[in-house]
Amino acid sequence: MSNAVDLHLYFNFRSPYCYLASRRMFEVFDRYHLNVLWRPLGGWHGRSDPDRAKIKMPIARQDVARWARRFGMPLTPPPKTTDPTRAGAGSLLAEKEGLLRPYLVAMMRSEWSEGRDIGDTEVLLSVAESVGLDREDFARAIDDPENHAQLARNWQEAQEKGALGVPTFVIGDQIFWGQDRLDFVAEHLRELGAAH
Repeated sequence: MSNAVDLHLYFNFRSPYCYLASRRMFEVFDRYHLNVLWRPLGGWHGRSDPDRAKIKMPIARQDVARWARRFGMPLTPPPKTTDPTRAGAGSLLAEKEGLLRPYLVAMMRSEWSEGRDIGDTEVLLSVAESVGLDREDFARAIDDPENHAQLARNWQEAQEKGALGVPTFVIGDQIFWGQDRLDFVAEHLRELGAAH
């Protein structure tokens, strides 16, 4: 395979379904020749709006708990007030520093396994330091207006591509929405001849 296949990944750190995908998706990615185009989102982008979330949450919590048991992943939901925006902004620095994968896994584990509020500065800084990011650089990145603007641009792009929620994996004109679509992502990549 001479050229890597582009895969756009739309991801919101507040989504429990992104947590479920956070570890497993890399197992899929590692088997294929990919150019993963990281597109983190902030706030409510890619998630049900607050009114719908109130109705959906009890059912989603049951569903997520079932999947977490199946995958052997601990589940301790974070505070309902947790805002993922700064974690998303910080992920742009992690990507730049070549630490996106450990950052993403550690941040999701901190939030969804340990139940910590990843909107809290000290929580964010401790996770960033644990994966090798510079504390001062990271503190600047999480509040950098340009990083926040990039998150908004990512959501605009996601909608233009037809992404409905998170996680969404887009390969060409094929859209795979949800952590439970990873098998279809792998199948499509095999069909494209992208295996290593």
